[in-house]
Amino acid sequence: MRNTLAGTKKGNSRSAKFYHENREAAKKKADYDKKYHATEERKQYRAELNKANRSAGTYGKMSKMGKDRSHTKDGKLVLESSSRNRARNGSGKGSTKK
Repeated sequence: MRNTLAGTKKGNSRSAKFYHENREAAKKKADYDKKYHATEERKQYRAELNKANRSAGTYGKMSKMGKDRSHTKDGKLVLESSSRNRARNGSGKGSTKK
């Protein structure tokens, strides 16, 4: 489900508010992101995740299930609720992997 508040003044995140108010900064970030995600390393990473989802039978169904593939410390991919997986990342929350 798409976050309808993202990029609006009503959005919860400080970065969403910043980029909404600073269109040039938003364009600069979008240009950077486009180059970054076009690198061979990122393409390979996405291919690996897609392959894992296909083999698990969850490709294209993850958002409907409310699940994410979570990276564990030993490098495995496991199913985890998207809220728990995404809440773990951020400043001052310790390890980004479970």
